[in-house]
Amino acid sequence: MAQDRITIEWWHALGGRLTPIVDELVTKFNDSQDEFQLVATNKGNYEEAMAAMIAAYRVKQHPVLSQTSERTFLTMIHSGATKPVPELMEEQGYDIDWSNFVAPVAEYYFQDGKPAAMPFNSSTPVFWYNADHFKAAGFDAPGETWQEVEQQLYAIKEQGINDCSMALARDFVWSLIENYSAMHDQQYGTLANGFDGLATEFTFNKSPLVVGQLERLDKWMDDGVLQIAGQGLNPEELFISGKCSTITASTAAHAGVEAGAQFNWGATYLPHEEGVEPKNSTIGGGALWVLANKSEEEYKGAAAFLNFVASPEIQTWWAGATGYVPVTNQAYDKFKAEGYYDEHPTREIAILQLNRGTPTENSRGFRFGNHNQIFEIMNQEIQGVWTGQQTPQEALDKSVARGNEVLRQFEQLNANK
Repeated sequence: MAQDRITIEWWHALGGRLTPIVDELVTKFNDSQDEFQLVATNKGNYEEAMAAMIAAYRVKQHPVLSQTSERTFLTMIHSGATKPVPELMEEQGYDIDWSNFVAPVAEYYFQDGKPAAMPFNSSTPVFWYNADHFKAAGFDAPGETWQEVEQQLYAIKEQGINDCSMALARDFVWSLIENYSAMHDQQYGTLANGFDGLATEFTFNKSPLVVGQLERLDKWMDDGVLQIAGQGLNPEELFISGKCSTITASTAAHAGVEAGAQFNWGATYLPHEEGVEPKNSTIGGGALWVLANKSEEEYKGAAAFLNFVASPEIQTWWAGATGYVPVTNQAYDKFKAEGYYDEHPTREIAILQLNRGTPTENSRGFRFGNHNQIFEIMNQEIQGVWTGQQTPQEALDKSVARGNEVLRQFEQLNANK
């Protein structure tokens, strides 16, 4: 009976179209055993969920499991409020093969050779396009380079096929600046983009390619090729409704596009500059953290849920339902063996892009303290570009200066931990 079970709480930030999928995941786990009752609670977006978790921890009312975004990694590590997942799984008798996790995903969360948190809803941005609009403009598909794509986007608008060739993604800093930098092997910050120490400093404003990327986006905005969704509107919905012909968005948009788009659509790799051999893209999404100071019974239940989530059956179901990438090689191989990617080729783009080439210090990801704050600073400064108040170079210079202040504050607070 449910009342005899041990309750384990999980706070997360997965709402909207993901709500019924999360509910089904919880039901699957609760039905799979009779010892624990998983109670999942949506706490808003990532920022709101993080704030709720911190507030609850301070008064000892926190859950045993909390999902946070990849940008909070250092904050979580230095918080002293977590219990390393490998330690938990070993204590509870689970033998997890950490080498089975997809390297670009797992390594992002690695600490001392093992992931500190369980990779869960991992994604990377891809390029979504309205195939009908491209065909009407005389193109079979988007070009591989930004130069080719630029010609195509202008053709779609100038030929009157669609007034909006591209919608600006809400998280464009992630897809069009950070991932652009990684794929083009540009240094984003010193000390291996923060992986080698808290004394890291941002340097992305010194990259001619990154500056040029923002200048290109600014030109597209001025020419009406790239458009902002507007207050209260979802950029992804502008693509799904057909109002805009392309968007850069997470591979997790698959569920929404497949359900809502009433036209022929496609997804492909993010474009790259002419003459450049692109590197891997980086991950987004979140991971499952185990919080400290909970009971042995709750830890036992948390370990059971994490083991359940990591199984190839649940991994393939979750990835198929949501569009997130499978986080274990075993699940990826299962998809391939079943011919899933033959039927859904755009679902494989993300994991192929993540695994492309050999990662460098510039492409394997970002590890900056209070990275979520810096993300918002960049959004603020680049808004000044869209409104003509400052140049792309000025916006990036200010982002770096303000971002480095945040890094120094984080370093001072956590230097001796």
